[in-house]
Amino acid sequence: MALINTIREKSGVAVGLVAIGMLLFIVGGDLVGGNNKLFGGNDTVVGEVAGQKVEFDEYNNALEQAKQAFISQQQRQPDDQAMGYLRDQAWNQTIYRLAFKPEWEKLGLTVSDEELVDMVQGDNINAGIKQAFTDQQTGQFDKAKLIDYLKNLDKLPPETQAAWYNFEANLPAERLANKYNALLKNSVYVTTAEAKRFNTLQNTKATVKYLFVPYASISDSAVKVTDAQLQAYLDKNKSKYKVEDGRSVEYITIPVVASGEDSTSVKATIADLATQFASAPVDSLFVTANSEQPYNKALRSPADLPEELRKQLPLTQGRIYGPFAENGTYSLYKVTGVSAGKESAARASHILIKADAATPEGKAVAKAKAEDILNKIKAGADFGAMARQFGTDGTKDQGGDLGWFGQGRMVPEFEKAIFAATAPGLLPSVVETSFGYHVIKVTGAPTKQTYQVAEVKKSIAPTEATRETAYTKAQQLKGEATDLESFRKLVTKDKTLVKQEAKNLDRGARSVNNLQNAREVVRWAFGFNQTGGETKVGDISEVYEIGDQYVIAALTEERSKGTASVSALKEELSAMVRKEEKAKQIMAKLPKTGTLEDMAAKYGATAQVGVAPDVTLGQGNLTNVGFEPLAVGKAFGLKAGQKSAPIEGEQGVLVIEPVSVNAPATADATAVKAVQQQLAQQRAQQQDGKIYEAIKAKSNVKDNRTKFF
Repeated sequence: MALINTIREKSGVAVGLVAIGMLLFIVGGDLVGGNNKLFGGNDTVVGEVAGQKVEFDEYNNALEQAKQAFISQQQRQPDDQAMGYLRDQAWNQTIYRLAFKPEWEKLGLTVSDEELVDMVQGDNINAGIKQAFTDQQTGQFDKAKLIDYLKNLDKLPPETQAAWYNFEANLPAERLANKYNALLKNSVYVTTAEAKRFNTLQNTKATVKYLFVPYASISDSAVKVTDAQLQAYLDKNKSKYKVEDGRSVEYITIPVVASGEDSTSVKATIADLATQFASAPVDSLFVTANSEQPYNKALRSPADLPEELRKQLPLTQGRIYGPFAENGTYSLYKVTGVSAGKESAARASHILIKADAATPEGKAVAKAKAEDILNKIKAGADFGAMARQFGTDGTKDQGGDLGWFGQGRMVPEFEKAIFAATAPGLLPSVVETSFGYHVIKVTGAPTKQTYQVAEVKKSIAPTEATRETAYTKAQQLKGEATDLESFRKLVTKDKTLVKQEAKNLDRGARSVNNLQNAREVVRWAFGFNQTGGETKVGDISEVYEIGDQYVIAALTEERSKGTASVSALKEELSAMVRKEEKAKQIMAKLPKTGTLEDMAAKYGATAQVGVAPDVTLGQGNLTNVGFEPLAVGKAFGLKAGQKSAPIEGEQGVLVIEPVSVNAPATADATAVKAVQQQLAQQRAQQQDGKIYEAIKAKSNVKDNRTKFF
């Protein structure tokens, strides 16, 4: 990928898309991947696509290309999350190449030398190349720069030449893919009958009268569901519940938390630094050498200072403030400069009273209430207590405190009243703004004073001794947990432990619930670990270090590819079976004859009768009921005034009676043609994804990357 940097240097343009273009079908390169193979023993097969084995080195080369493209685009190394994405990207590209090649060969698709020249420097230049040589300022492609680059390619570093030739060698595959997809896209066709039917579905409207009994009118506890019913429902609806293989685990975390001794040690260090800081000749260098936060020389108003410093206002130049313990950090502050700024800052609290209605009467009531509150505070009532009792905005829970703020951050009327104050205190009159009436107390007098503050910060982090203590505890727990039963007993013996469960993890998962970067736990659950042993249900994992905690896991369930089990879907299946049972109960109770009103009256108060106007055949919604496609479909199959049989709907049981149906006028040939083009365009846009998924499904893909990553 040195090519990308070279292009940037020679052409001065962005290379974002060239990385994507170069990635699409690249298989070359070399990577240091030997250590990863140790986890899979002597087996070097990452997977299988269309009967062809994918070797580790082959896949890893594609991954390295993806990684280098990411670095070129993002100007940084990929983190764990990005690497997970790149591994999937490289795998999908491998599938694409291996699965599609036989399809291209069946059709006899080829790419001529003339086409390749055309893609590099002809009239149909590859999009990635074109983007790389497009001037960002003008947006114009500079073909002369491209030709100049190619003419001087032999003078560039060897790795740059190799990267270009590798990219160029893979252009045929890109052209073949485009040809293949174009052939299938061009086969997309929408008949006149389809267009007419679509037009009718979207434009036929009806007014529908309905009787509706919601399922919620029957308590869930009143409907008992058996495991046999759940299994029967699953057997009947297997196609809805297809799943990939998965694993369920329970796990315990032992956090690595800074101890009291750790905090005392940091406090002692920061106290020693305070003495040195006071006499430091160059404050910026002292901060750089001793702080975990970079030096900031900006002048700051009180609104931008740390809260601990705001409590000390006004500040004195040269003085050390602190140390303060703030959010797991000890902080020292030295005021290195004091000067007058251009704008004032102030601090205030308020009690906002909003008018119930935007009328003179409503505003008068709100103003009178605000003035009454103001008078009570003047008489001695506590401002914060009154704010919590009567405030109507988000500050009421903080006693109305708005904190420090600079000019320009509040509405003009509010600011004018506050910045006119010369000292802290209650403003004598209520202030009206577009939000309502405010009772205001200035808690920090307006000031233009700004401060330059040097900060030294030290985190209260766990020491190696603390980490070792946590690790020892984790190992001890691991020793006590010899099977699933003893693992679960750990939390009953030690109440400080919390056991959590993660259901149906997939092979590619990189997190386990809120445990980020927990890939090793997932790999262990799927039977791949450093010892090469096969993980079975009931096995207990090694101790894994994940962030600032140690984790021990137990494998509780294996799910095979196919149909999900009742136990895995129990909650969802119970809801569906319960809905069926409720429908039976409602239908059995509903009267069979009479008007909808009569039927509702005889059924009871939970039966509702309503009218839904502008019901569209192609959308399936009933006003005030929701998505009910079956009921809507029934409505358009009945004559006006004809009543349906009870229908088991999505939200409840319905009886439908259309009042009127307004069919659209017959569309002329031009309108039908426009609908045909619209539908054909929509289908064509979906084809790339559908083609890929269809070929992938046919290729019997086996993904064994869990052995290596």
